[in-house]
Amino acid sequence: MSMIFKGIILVLLGFVVFNLFSGLAAMLKPENKRPMSHFLGKRVFFSAAVIVLLLLLMASGLIPMNPRPY
Repeated sequence: MSMIFKGIILVLLGFVVFNLFSGLAAMLKPENKRPMSHFLGKRVFFSAAVIVLLLLLMASGLIPMNPRPY
């Protein structure tokens, strides 16, 4: 069950990286249809979704926390 959630997190992180490079392309091309802020806003949304999902999964116990971080 936790492998499904880890896969979802990886897909969301892939969207973050994709939108980061899409924003770069929008910044470099002046004739782009969408502004750079559109892609960067999506990147922030997906980043927040990853953080909220991780916090919910750790609070419910579906993904165990690391007991010794060192």
